[in-house]
Amino acid sequence: MKPYFSLTSDRTLLTGIGFTALIAAIGFLLATLPLVNQAGPLASAILLAVIYRHFFGYPEFIRSGIQFSAKKLLRLAIILFGLKLNINVIINEGLPLLFKGVLVIIFAIGFMYLLAVLFKADVSLTMLLGIGTGICGASAIAAVSPILKAKEEDTAISAGVISIVGTLFAIAYTIIRPILPINAEEYGIWAGLSLHEIAHVALAGEPAGEEGLGMALLAKLGRVFLLVPVSLILVWFMQKKGKKDNEHTIAFPYFLIGFILMSLFGSYIDGALFTIPASLMSGISTFTSFILTMAMVGLGLSVSLTDVREKALKPMILLVLTSIILSLLSYWIL
Repeated sequence: MKPYFSLTSDRTLLTGIGFTALIAAIGFLLATLPLVNQAGPLASAILLAVIYRHFFGYPEFIRSGIQFSAKKLLRLAIILFGLKLNINVIINEGLPLLFKGVLVIIFAIGFMYLLAVLFKADVSLTMLLGIGTGICGASAIAAVSPILKAKEEDTAISAGVISIVGTLFAIAYTIIRPILPINAEEYGIWAGLSLHEIAHVALAGEPAGEEGLGMALLAKLGRVFLLVPVSLILVWFMQKKGKKDNEHTIAFPYFLIGFILMSLFGSYIDGALFTIPASLMSGISTFTSFILTMAMVGLGLSVSLTDVREKALKPMILLVLTSIILSLLSYWIL
């Protein structure tokens, strides 16, 4: 009869979790340095994990802890991410932007898939990048990966690539902003509709002042809101595909329910029945970012640099091409 608890297994679990936390912490520290701070802690930590794997191999003896971070903490981060989504603001002020967000998502996913077929790129990676581009970067990739049954290395590679490419685009936006013939609010909407992650939108929107940044975040939150319906559509598609191919149907991603509940809590309960102190909300946001980074470290440790060279170069080029066209399209529909 097996014991319920094992000192060795518990120690392995905690050591693996601690290892991902250590690399995540180093990633956060590196992200405070000039230039590196533009890429952010997530991209820095993933790169560190990939480098560790390349030189030292996968640390098999703490696999259980690393897998806990990669899977369990990933779902917890997505649930807590829901607090950043104020549904009430989107419904009251952002419905036109929500419609434009739908167009952005359809274009990003559809165009990336078309390019993958035309140029014979890795379809799994390209689809993850398309979903991340259309919705909310690495967070969307993390949310849909279990639904699409994506490999851990594909999830990590796509999250790292989109963080870096999105950062470069955000910097480019701030450079060209002064020469664009649009006002601060229009610029904010453009950034919110076309950039990859919330951090990228904040980076590009901040120079446009409070009004520009506010509109940028509102446009971006509309796309984040669409993560749930897009995920449910993917669940339906994968279940239908599974039945057709006589495969096991996928389990419903129940963490999305947690995401919705946290969104509802932040939108209608916090500030109405009681108010969570701003300092606590800031702490929760930092904690969410940190455990998401830990999860990405766990995924990054499964990445082989050889695979990155062979699989990721073409999807990354397609991502840049799609992002350029998406920027132009979003500017056109302002």
